Amino acid sequence: MGTAVKRIILTLCSFFLLSNNLFPQTSPSNSKNNYPAISDTIIRTALTEQTGYEWLKELCDIGPRLSGSEQSMKAIMWAKDKMEKLAIDKVWLQNVMVPKWVRGDVESAQIVSSKKYKGRKLNITAFGGSIATPDEGITAQVIEVKSFDELKKLGDIVKGKIVFYNRAFDNGLVNSFEAYGKAVDQRTTGAIEAAKLGAAASIVRSITSKNDNITHTGVMYYDSLTNKIPHAAIGVQDAEFLSEAIKEEPGLAITIKMNCKKYPDALSYNVIGEITGSEKPEEIIVIGGHFDSWDKGCGAHDDGAPCIQTMEALHLLKKFNIKPKRTIRCVLFINEENGARGGKVYGSFADTAKEKQIAALEADRGAFTPRGFYVTSDSAAINKMQVWLPILNKAHIDWIRPGGSGVDVSFIKNAKALLGFAPDEQRYMDVHHSDNDTFESVHPREMELGTAAITIMAILLSEEL
Repeated sequence: MGTAVKRIILTLCSFFLLSNNLFPQTSPSNSKNNYPAISDTIIRTALTEQTGYEWLKELCDIGPRLSGSEQSMKAIMWAKDKMEKLAIDKVWLQNVMVPKWVRGDVESAQIVSSKKYKGRKLNITAFGGSIATPDEGITAQVIEVKSFDELKKLGDIVKGKIVFYNRAFDNGLVNSFEAYGKAVDQRTTGAIEAAKLGAAASIVRSITSKNDNITHTGVMYYDSLTNKIPHAAIGVQDAEFLSEAIKEEPGLAITIKMNCKKYPDALSYNVIGEITGSEKPEEIIVIGGHFDSWDKGCGAHDDGAPCIQTMEALHLLKKFNIKPKRTIRCVLFINEENGARGGKVYGSFADTAKEKQIAALEADRGAFTPRGFYVTSDSAAINKMQVWLPILNKAHIDWIRPGGSGVDVSFIKNAKALLGFAPDEQRYMDVHHSDNDTFESVHPREMELGTAAITIMAILLSEEL
């Protein structure tokens, strides 16, 4: 027998011995460490009762939850009430001052200078934080570019024009978040780069994997060194049309009208609920997501369902009288989408409270079929988690690997591990930040299997990390 084969056999033997010690075969009523039986019970209950899915319907009926909005406050009070009815150990609201930006009721674009296409309307939507146009709108020639380098080379030609960013989401990439990352700078800093050259406004091809004409919004930025100009998304199909129309008529002009507005900061809240640890109550395992959403659709995948998955984890722990060794705390962070104020406030609290943040798990990738967990930690902790895969695989978790966790939990200092729940990503950018992100886009079995995966991971973090 070769040395390499012997090494593999020894590794497998060690793995199985460790697995047997970690997952003893006793009934859940006799031992909280009976992970296989507990996990099976959690999975079956989540899939059959679908409590979280019912909660999601209630949440989506409230409407979108943009920070500072009336619907956001209604949702916060709804979540607080839900947690209180679980009869868990503690529920409270954490004050957070958030930006308030309102879309308004005017968003239009129309071709006004063209022999062939005059009067043709285009589907646009303002990016979050954009300024409005004048009441009469902005009318200007459209200049198409696919990169900031291409824009800069145009120089003075850009002055007074409407810059049209038309770099497409790369559907040839397997990782949809990578494709998103390679296109999103047009949205986030496109207005700044266009304004540097004197543009009157800018529009961006919607960043989505879906070939439809639904606009996708999201945060954008200004800086103090350049003029602020209106900045909006245009539907993919209209972007394709506009690109061809400009080739036919390079002088084509459009009129854009938007009446969005920024208001003074408003008081809002993180919603926090917890089950106190039975042995180490001062050691905290955070599970949560961001409770705000953009004002398109109802924020079902981003990030309503994932937030409810973490709430439902507390429900399942309570239902089966599972008493974790460490405190398991659900945090619904406000304002991740356009400021991350909730994450910053909780991070400051965690840094000064007389407790120790052991691990924090954020769910912010939709509620599709579970796949894995990304972990920011040292190699020893990640290797330890690998041993948990036989149990997590019951909920279709196939991998645990190094990677980013989430915006909100990134503000928690000195935690032993930060985790990001990673469902299947292929459909996420179809719905992201758009009217496609509805309750109907969430499949109950996918969502509830994710709930089970998060619940099992929370238990393992509490008992074994």
